[in-house]
Amino acid sequence: MSSLLQHPGHEEESLQRVSDQLPCREVQAGTLLSLMGQYSYPSIFIYGHRSSGKSHVLHVLLKELELPHAPVSCVECVSVALLFEQVLLSFFGADAASLLPRSPSLSDFVRVYRNQCSQSPAEQTRYIVMEKAELLRDADANLLPALLRLQELVEDNVTVILLSEIVWDKFRPNTGCFEPLLLHFPDYSKGELQHILSHDRHPSYSAEFYSSYINILLGVFYSVCRDLRELRHLPHAMNVAFTCFCVSSVKETDTHKLWRNMEPHLKKAMQTVYLREVSSLQWEKMQQMEEKESGALRGLSAHTHVELPYYSKFLLIAAYLASYNPARTDKRFFLKHHGKIRKTNFLKKNEKTSNHLLGPKPFPLDRLLAIFYSVVDSRVAPTASIFSQISSLVTLQLLTQVSHDDQLDAPKYKCAVSMDFICHLYGIYKHLL
Repeated sequence: MSSLLQHPGHEEESLQRVSDQLPCREVQAGTLLSLMGQYSYPSIFIYGHRSSGKSHVLHVLLKELELPHAPVSCVECVSVALLFEQVLLSFFGADAASLLPRSPSLSDFVRVYRNQCSQSPAEQTRYIVMEKAELLRDADANLLPALLRLQELVEDNVTVILLSEIVWDKFRPNTGCFEPLLLHFPDYSKGELQHILSHDRHPSYSAEFYSSYINILLGVFYSVCRDLRELRHLPHAMNVAFTCFCVSSVKETDTHKLWRNMEPHLKKAMQTVYLREVSSLQWEKMQQMEEKESGALRGLSAHTHVELPYYSKFLLIAAYLASYNPARTDKRFFLKHHGKIRKTNFLKKNEKTSNHLLGPKPFPLDRLLAIFYSVVDSRVAPTASIFSQISSLVTLQLLTQVSHDDQLDAPKYKCAVSMDFICHLYGIYKHLL
């Protein structure tokens, strides 16, 4: 099949290699290639949702066609000094980057760049690729307008390419600036996702067989996840489900029986599509533990088998410990170096009664989080996801908020699940700690 990309300045073999690496993105690659001539436009703004192929298409074009470029990550370049240094280092080497002062201004960068251009003029267009360019909105007010017309400032054949997930209308400075060329990357359709994921098949399986598996997988996940990167990094869905899809005595053509073989695993994988909380090895361990203990747990109520995210289960365990243990015992139970504690008169007379008979007691939020980080061995950072999972547990009535609505600074909760429920969670997940 002939290459869909055509450009008089590049060999057909190179264009064919580019086309082979960019399935379902030939149109966008062709548009970019038409803009990459000997004299290019000063600035190009490429936008689209996450995992729509923006960075990949640009990286393949610049690498395979051997075009001079400076990749700049706005996440890593936390200051303009690092940004300027990265550009000079990529184009002119370490000696040019060392000419910048300790705290360079935009005029210092332009001066050094122009001096280097006079010594080594560009034979073809140089490209500055700005990843996560939306972070430039938080930089100095003059930085973004200067980058958009950098070609005019440095008097060099250079093009600045901005990659962003937001549209240009939300990106444009209030003071006005030079308008770049806009190029949109649409989301992949279901057919395009199937075509791309089918390239990941193992040579031991036929293309028709693996394509039917991808079709079934997308039939489950496409309604909730259309991110190519997430679909490729679903270890429990892509590995465990495919093993169940293949390791059976069912023929490849009988897709109905193959679907019934992998359906339970895909349903469980739906619970952690975007969470990235459980690795493939941990998920397989959970599967084995659930199979071993399924017989012993048949007598429990259906409420016990509710599906929760990974860290929500540890939050629930921490809530149970906070509800049924006195607060003054936390140091003894959850600190490794708590010092000596006298055992005499440790419990008061009214505390010798089982706390399970007295019912759960309220606890503050900070105590819940302290026990939670102790249970998970501090391997997770306090993020908004953790606090949202606490709210979800309250919505599911697994936790009860007992403080008033006006007490926003110190909310209090109670654990609303039984000991059998907690024992079930601990029995499955204690091997993952």
